[in-house]
Amino acid sequence: MEGAAEPPFQAELADVWGAPFGAVDEVGALRRVMVRTPGDELKAIREDAWNEELGALVDPDGRWYWTDRRPPDLELVASQHQGLVNALRAEDVEVVVVEPLGPPFVKSVYTRDPSITVPGGAIVGRMGVRMRRGEEPHVTRALAAAGMPILGTITGTGTLEGGSFVKLRPGLAALGTSIRCNGEGFRQLSVLLELVGVELIRVPIAGYSIHIDLHLAMVDVDRALIDPAGLPYDFLVTLRELGIETFEAAAGEEWGLNLLCLRPGRVLMAEGSPRTAELLSKSGVDVVTIPYDEIHKNGGGVHCSTIELVRDPA
Repeated sequence: MEGAAEPPFQAELADVWGAPFGAVDEVGALRRVMVRTPGDELKAIREDAWNEELGALVDPDGRWYWTDRRPPDLELVASQHQGLVNALRAEDVEVVVVEPLGPPFVKSVYTRDPSITVPGGAIVGRMGVRMRRGEEPHVTRALAAAGMPILGTITGTGTLEGGSFVKLRPGLAALGTSIRCNGEGFRQLSVLLELVGVELIRVPIAGYSIHIDLHLAMVDVDRALIDPAGLPYDFLVTLRELGIETFEAAAGEEWGLNLLCLRPGRVLMAEGSPRTAELLSKSGVDVVTIPYDEIHKNGGGVHCSTIELVRDPA
């Protein structure tokens, strides 16, 4: 009956929880990831909902948008998502595939957003908009079913989405506060991260941009791809002071930033950003590309569609 506070929680993850769940950075070898198959929820998108001013099909009730005049090609969506799964498995990543949520969760293919991966497990967020509110309990159950420890949940009036969280290095992370991630979400996350030894930097995102993962992507231990126009100057200075070398993504290739690092110096990126891919390749970063343009029309990319379960420290 002797007390057993030591060794600490994270040191016993593999023995008690079955795997070294979580991630201390964004670039170590990716071992296990969770994705959600797209399904019938996309049938809600209607061709008669075109909004000329916004340049998209837009639900009058605010449940979805689609950035094309034509509704989704469901076969192409399924094929491109399967291509993501196949590409990950080809890189020796174990892929946990969870079932579609169905209506009304039109954006639920983007598994990154309802939670974040931190050292030792996951923190479940609180979605910032009504069209996605309600995904949180589903992702909590899916993560738990995959064995992932749930270390906390954003409550009260806090809003927090995973696409605006990035681990810069062990012990240091950043949250892009925006229309989707508010100050209260930042405050609560700071407290939760302090418990696992991680300091959190607040990065105000410009204008109506929603997530930091359209402006910053770690591609190696000390290298990042950036869209400098979408990041505050003070944060760019901070990156330089941290010794993080930055490369500017090519103009007009915003989906090139929404990449997933597979291991140090190797990334998975959607096709359609050839100048950015060439820039990375010339800088010594291996780039694997897949077609993903149909899924982009729903508002997210490769990074948005994956959530880390296990990643080795770089």
